[in-house]
Amino acid sequence: MELIKSIYLFLFDTLSDWEIGYVTAGISNPMMQINPRRYQLKTFSIDGKPVRTIGGLKIIPDLSLNEVTLSDAAMLILPGGKSWEEGGNHEVILLAKKFYENKIKVAAICGATLGLAKSGLLDFVQHTSNSKEYLLNSHYKGGNYYLNQLSVSSAGIITASGTAPLEFARDTFKELNLYKTEVLAAWYKLFKTGSPEAFAELMKALEA
Repeated sequence: MELIKSIYLFLFDTLSDWEIGYVTAGISNPMMQINPRRYQLKTFSIDGKPVRTIGGLKIIPDLSLNEVTLSDAAMLILPGGKSWEEGGNHEVILLAKKFYENKIKVAAICGATLGLAKSGLLDFVQHTSNSKEYLLNSHYKGGNYYLNQLSVSSAGIITASGTAPLEFARDTFKELNLYKTEVLAAWYKLFKTGSPEAFAELMKALEA
């Protein structure tokens, strides 16, 4: 029997709601997935207590930071939010380094990319963020590896601008091999363009 792998999503006060909607829905909804029983989404906060997002939503996490285990982990997802810019979430930056050192994928969007920059994880990996200047404020050494793209996936690390939740989800799904290649391309086109033709392409890809 195949082991169900955990995808850990960090929750914290000021979390930017819009940045994780596509990715959480795709992981948790078995529809269209290659193997619907392969992954389980687990949420955690530092102390396991509820958090309130920037949009005012109260979310109760599944776990505390101390309950996160690497043995069953497939990925760590880090949303953006003001806490990163205020020097918070230090414990989770250390966790991200442990994930990376154990060859477990890390996905960060918006402010969370600043956390990765401060940790040194972006010093020698191609990446992106809200802007190059945004990361240079962290005094990191990876400026030459910055790409002016909405989302970048390189060496087990996914980074994205806070304005690119769709591209962030696409690259996350690709790294997880969540959808077939044709399905992922059609899914992205549908949500990017909203065209009836894209919907038809998605249905065709699912039937293939």
